[in-house]
Amino acid sequence: MILSRRTVLGGATLLAAKAAPIAAQIARTDEVVDLWRGPPPGSRGAAIVRKVNERSKDPAHPDRWITGIARPVMIVRRPAQPNGSAVLLMPGGGYGFLSYDNEGVEQAAWLNARGVTAFILLYRLPGEGWDGRADVPLQDAQRAIRLIRANATRYAVRPDRIAILGFSAGGHLAGSLATRHAEPVYAPVDAADRMSARPDLAGLIYPVVSLDAAFTHGGSRDNLLGPDSGTTDRQAQSVEQRVDAATPPLFLAHAADDGLVPPANSVALWTAMQAARRPVAMHIFEDGGHGFGTRLPAAQSASAWPRLFATFAARQGIFPAPTA
Repeated sequence: MILSRRTVLGGATLLAAKAAPIAAQIARTDEVVDLWRGPPPGSRGAAIVRKVNERSKDPAHPDRWITGIARPVMIVRRPAQPNGSAVLLMPGGGYGFLSYDNEGVEQAAWLNARGVTAFILLYRLPGEGWDGRADVPLQDAQRAIRLIRANATRYAVRPDRIAILGFSAGGHLAGSLATRHAEPVYAPVDAADRMSARPDLAGLIYPVVSLDAAFTHGGSRDNLLGPDSGTTDRQAQSVEQRVDAATPPLFLAHAADDGLVPPANSVALWTAMQAARRPVAMHIFEDGGHGFGTRLPAAQSASAWPRLFATFAARQGIFPAPTA
């Protein structure tokens, strides 16, 4: 069996994952920020073992999928010359694993090259043994952006220029944070929780959006809500249903040939943003498939999305305006 993102997200079991300490995923020089001072919300005290599935055979270009997130953290990647902008990155993986390199490390690299401080969020996976599983990823996302905002001076970022960027199921998480940032999903633990969890801009790349529509990604839905979820829970967790006047500007990117998470997800959210008269940009590219990150050759149209995202962020005042 060839293990691929499509196979795992389609519902197959993640096989042959290799146990590894946190150092196997995070460079020794990385700054690692714990989200919670003690056990995270919903902890049952169960032993959750971190595992890594290394899919690449090229040591210079790792492609790691991570499971077993007992300790949710942010990995801080600082640019040589910070410009005051920040992006919280949310890797995808159908809420069943985290695509750490493709949708975390590699995204931080191009953001750092633009002077943007990047934070890679290793959020908890809802099916790994937590009470209130449906809110577990959102708890971590809200807490992460509050910690960034509370420590803006330390990170050399402006508290009013914090964007988020999510991919696939991480796009669903980013959309959930954008639309549910004020919803109390955990009890405050310290002064940081008095900060707003509202991102100043959200980018959703090939996102899972609706958990109720016919075009939903069933694997993400079931991993988040459980296999027996009902219509009420599915609608409550559908991003397009939660858009309101406080939703920040959204950037949406999808490929028309995405056979895993149909572009109808982005279209549904774009439609909801238009109805609410909120700022939104959507790009449906001819080709690119699913899970492309920043790995596409220039000949494929979806490779243009990082430049378009940066342009949109600059127009919204989150990134500095281009100098040329």
